[in-house]
Formats: sequence, C-alpha cells, structure tokens
Amino acid sequence: MTLLASHTPTEPELAVRVRGLVVGFGSKIIMNGLDLDVRRGEVLGFVGGSGTGKSVLTRTILGLIHKRAGSIEVFGQDFDGMAPAQHRALERRWGVLFQHGALFSGLTVKQNVQVPMREYLGISQRLMDELAMLKIEMVGLSPDAADKFPSELSGGMIKRAALARALALDPEMVFLDEPTSGLDPIGASEFDDLIATLQKTLGLTVFMVTHDLDSLYSICDRVAALADGKVIAVGPIATLEASEHPWLRAYFHGKRGRLAAANINVGHG
Repeated sequence: MTLLASHTPTEPELAVRVRGLVVGFGSKIIMNGLDLDVRRGEVLGFVGGSGTGKSVLTRTILGLIHKRAGSIEVFGQDFDGMAPAQHRALERRWGVLFQHGALFSGLTVKQNVQVPMREYLGISQRLMDELAMLKIEMVGLSPDAADKFPSELSGGMIKRAALARALALDPEMVFLDEPTSGLDPIGASEFDDLIATLQKTLGLTVFMVTHDLDSLYSICDRVAALADGKVIAVGPIATLEASEHPWLRAYFHGKRGRLAAANINVGHG
C-alpha cells in the first residue's frame, strides 16, 4: 500500500518578488538591500515618509529606473537577461496609474485610453473605440467624458481617466502611485471604493503607493512600510500598528492615524 505524502500548505503565489535591491542616484543610495513580496490577488499598500523612495521603487520594478544590485521577478520572470520582446510581453500584463494621472494633455480621454492599445494591439480603430468606451464606463465616467481633454476634467475625473488607461490591456496587476492624492475626502473614498470593486471583479493584484491612512484601513490586505532604504515592516495593518519603530508609531498613532482608525471602526459598526 502506497502512502500519500501529507499535504503541506503552499507559499502564496507571488506577483512581484524583490530581493537585495540597491538603487541610487550618484552618491545617494535610495534602496539599500530592500526585500519585498507582492502576493497575487492582494491589495498591498506601500507607505513611507516623503522622499524615502516609494515612487522610485515602483519605477524600478517597472524597469524605468536601473538598479545597482539585487533581483526583481514579476510573475516569476527575472528582469536580468530578459530579451526586449520578453519585457514587452511582460509589460502587457500590468497597468500603471502615475501620480497626478500623467494624461497626455493634447489627447482626449478616449485617445489617452487608447495609447496602450495602439502600442501593443494590432486592432482596428472601431474596436479600439469600443474597448476605450468600455474602460471609461468601467471606472465610472460618463460617456461624454470620452471626448474631453484633461484640462476640462476635475481632479477626480483625471484619476478615473488615468485608471481607465491603466486597465486598457486587461492587466493582471496595477501599480497605483498616490491614487487619492489631491482629492477631497469624499472623492478619495469613492476612488477607494472603485479600486476595491475593480480588484474583486477583475481579480487584480494591486500595488498601491499611498500616504492616505483611510485607504490603508479600508481596502488594503497588507501594508509594507519603507524607511532607511528597506522594508521595515509588512503585514496586516494591525501588525504595523503594533510595531515599535518610531516612524510607524508616529504614523499610525498620531492624531490623523487615530482618526482614520476611528472612522473605519465607525463604518464597520
């Protein structure tokens, strides 16, 4: 009689795996041996003080900034030694919402959403128009927003248009850089709800750089904190709240941190 091996729990499947990352500009080191895992299907919030390198990490993972040392794997593929064609194929599997939206000012919303389609898909203009309108509707913009230019949009509409562009190629993962910055509290809350809905509906992995405590409490499965060039803590928000690190204590237990936690508790009550 053959005995079956006992089942052992498997490690979570990773969308991003960073080990020993070193990034710098001139003599200034921004990342110094940073390790980070982003699990498939989670919303990971990434926090840190101003100027600590949160956006630099995002751009390094995307290949927009060169690293000095370490390894980066996205969907199990290591960037080092990857052929350009392989990297382009990988790029199709993620979408990016840059801080402040970064829409092209001379293009309409619909044309902005179509930029990734023109770059990566060999499809007709008619099909691009249909797909763009689908994405615009998906993020809660009205159809008449499609023909508006960024200068005609409110801050919240710019964020939604930028999110529609990030979703243009049906990515498996989205990188969001300060998605609620510049929005009023109601607009920020609505945008958080949109991200949460899309994440569940589309099965997305979300890597979200943010300083918005309400976002961390309301939609993040885990939170990672950056300080001194490394991830100093990662886990459910309760784990970071319990940390004795001075920056984390000031962040989560200062006046704004207590207010955010109280607001979430009231909402769940």
